[in-house]
Amino acid sequence: MKYWRFAVFTAFVLLLAPGAVRAAGVQATLDRSTVQLGDTVTLNLQVDGGGGGISMPDLQPLQQDFTILGTSQNRSISVVNGQASSTLTIGVALRPNHVGTLRIPALDVGGSRTAPLQLVVDAPNPNQAAAANRDVFMQAQVTPAQGYVGEQFSYVVRLYYAVNINSGALSAPNVDGMDVRKLGDDLNYDTQRGGRDYHVLERRYALTPQHAGRIGIPAASFQGEIADPMDPNSFFGSSTPVSASAPGVSIDVQAAPAGWGNADWLPARQLTLSLEGWPGAQDHLRVGQSLTLTMTLRATGLPAEALPALSLPSVAGASVYPGKTDSSTRPDGQWLLGQRQRVFAVVPDRAGTLTIPATTVKWWNVLGQRMEVAEIPAHSVPVLPALGANGAPSPAASPAAASSTPAASDGVRAPVASWPWRWIALAAAATGLLGILAWWWRRRRGVRGPAPASASARAPGRKGAPAPAPTVPSARQGRLRFLAAARSGNAGAQARSLLAWARAERPAILSLGDLLGMLDAAPQRDAIAGLQRRMYAGGLPAAGSVDLVRVFKRGFAWKKPAGAGQGPGLPPLYPFDLH
Repeated sequence: MKYWRFAVFTAFVLLLAPGAVRAAGVQATLDRSTVQLGDTVTLNLQVDGGGGGISMPDLQPLQQDFTILGTSQNRSISVVNGQASSTLTIGVALRPNHVGTLRIPALDVGGSRTAPLQLVVDAPNPNQAAAANRDVFMQAQVTPAQGYVGEQFSYVVRLYYAVNINSGALSAPNVDGMDVRKLGDDLNYDTQRGGRDYHVLERRYALTPQHAGRIGIPAASFQGEIADPMDPNSFFGSSTPVSASAPGVSIDVQAAPAGWGNADWLPARQLTLSLEGWPGAQDHLRVGQSLTLTMTLRATGLPAEALPALSLPSVAGASVYPGKTDSSTRPDGQWLLGQRQRVFAVVPDRAGTLTIPATTVKWWNVLGQRMEVAEIPAHSVPVLPALGANGAPSPAASPAAASSTPAASDGVRAPVASWPWRWIALAAAATGLLGILAWWWRRRRGVRGPAPASASARAPGRKGAPAPAPTVPSARQGRLRFLAAARSGNAGAQARSLLAWARAERPAILSLGDLLGMLDAAPQRDAIAGLQRRMYAGGLPAAGSVDLVRVFKRGFAWKKPAGAGQGPGLPPLYPFDLH
């Protein structure tokens, strides 16, 4: 059987290899959007799917407004859920040549073209030019100068030093009524002030005021020690204390606009709301199958804890089972990027058209000073009857022809895109065919294969005879196993054993949704719906197992085929088939 495992592994590798590495795409970013004349800025060119064949792009268009100080490259490879991704980052150190809004033109990198960028270059103010004669000095800046309660302000502290610093510490802002959090790692770069070269350490903070009014941010300070390279004793630890401070700054904070109402107050620079997971044009959603939708809310300038809880509106003709919410907050330059994400399982309980109503979130655009609404438009998908429900499934089946009770599929089976699962199925079929051919070839070469169960039974005493092949459990064994699982309290085991029992009696059944379409007793359909709720919601009431035992103890209540045992057009008199 080793060649079977090798064939399966090879088929999956060959199947996934063409799409394992993402197609190359390039993105250009600047580590800062505003600098002063004399500062250096880094242009990062990130190539997704970048392999070893990507060369350094032509940087000649940059030399019109910048001096190119140097370049660097960094390549990383990661594998997540069996999918490999490669990223190449090219860093270009630039120094602006003049004041103004400078344009970073589009560049050709790895066969793709970047989007143009803008960099604002300010002239150094006289106070900073005077301070440039010092060995160590500081600056502090807050953006914007005024805003709203709950809005994020960007507070940037810069330490300039032209000497060797042995040690030191920057004070963090500590303001009453203000949430303060550090944004990412410190930036280190070089600049010029008054014709003198300086190293710069830049540290960024996110400040979120909790009340209205004028709030002062105290002066930032630095305490450290510098080493004198001309001092012969400096090698033995001799150093000189040094200190610097930046002037304090203040911001004006306003309350939320009057008339905002009871909606969550969301002052953000940008906010988006999306819902993903809709089936493709070639996929079919059936009664009892789970449609898995992922809702994502992202906001620039707000942490995740400030975002509202995510929910879907009521969906007619379906049950909605919300999952756990995933939240994250990360720095995006000078701003916080908060995200909430939640998965919903939508299980239709009747055929026809399933419509997910529109979902909206009201927010305040702090850049445009206006109220806006992020919206997920209403979306409709066709729903086919469950397999085995009222004969062959038909896309035009009316809602009345389908069951009115939610049904669970075997696990949470969401409609997915046709690639790669159809290719995986084809690969599995091809692998099976290869196995049959290999077995046939071994027989022709005289190599004995595994004997069938009947041959083993006829020659039980023959030396080396293989054990009989396992048989499919009987309906009685399936029933006993299900009743044992029903008393165990494990919803997943209950669903699997119930489906295995049903398959022993009706081999055409592929999922619990199919089983629902073949049952005629409402208590049994309700019991499956309860099992489904426990599987999706993650809870298992103590009485749930007892209900399953009671309802299925006497066997399945199968639907009678149309006309069986009666004249044409008449329903069966006794629909129950007792075991």
